[in-house]
Amino acid sequence: MIPVLVFSEVGKHYRGREVLSGLDLTLEPGEILAILGPSGIGKSTLLRLAAGLDRPNRGTVTLAARRLGFVFQEPRLLPWRTALENVALPLLAQGIPPRSARERAAAMLARLELAAFAGAYPDMLSGGMRQRVSLARAFVVEPELLLLDEPFTGLDPELRRAIRRTLETLLAASGAAALHVTHDIEDIPAATRRILRLTAAGPCFEFPQARDIPAWKGAV
Repeated sequence: MIPVLVFSEVGKHYRGREVLSGLDLTLEPGEILAILGPSGIGKSTLLRLAAGLDRPNRGTVTLAARRLGFVFQEPRLLPWRTALENVALPLLAQGIPPRSARERAAAMLARLELAAFAGAYPDMLSGGMRQRVSLARAFVVEPELLLLDEPFTGLDPELRRAIRRTLETLLAASGAAALHVTHDIEDIPAATRRILRLTAAGPCFEFPQARDIPAWKGAV
């Protein structure tokens, strides 16, 4: 199978400060890769490069995935659009007819138990509901690659666990590959089998096999 994403000797700097150096990364279809590291180490930069929103100063980034989904720290919903309209937006941007886009958006909201709130505006929804709408918007395009930038930040522990389980269900059903940036090892989906740690000494990979073994607990 063709990898959905390949970084080859990628380097990136801003105003003379090196953020990434010599990064090699291959993401296979359906693979979930967690990206860990302290603030300012280059995690969000890596996601921007993966999405094609920025270019490396050295090396190459090859993106084979045609459909991308994004989930950010904040839901980033348009406040003047309803939940249904927010979820339908990426479909409309792809040229999907409005009726079909609304139907697909409604079906995705129903999967996330938000059908009753399809007509609600973001300020009428709880924080957890808004983040689930954000997940619906990301998955409605049937992504081949999902980019997650600390999507559970600011949520209470019980809600974080609930939304993580929702994410795990959606990933398993979709077969999408994922890059998941986080500071908290407990936020990582259970199906994750590889961790990329970004450190001042350079990137390194770890291969934990289960959440209850020391490699998981010592990964941050």
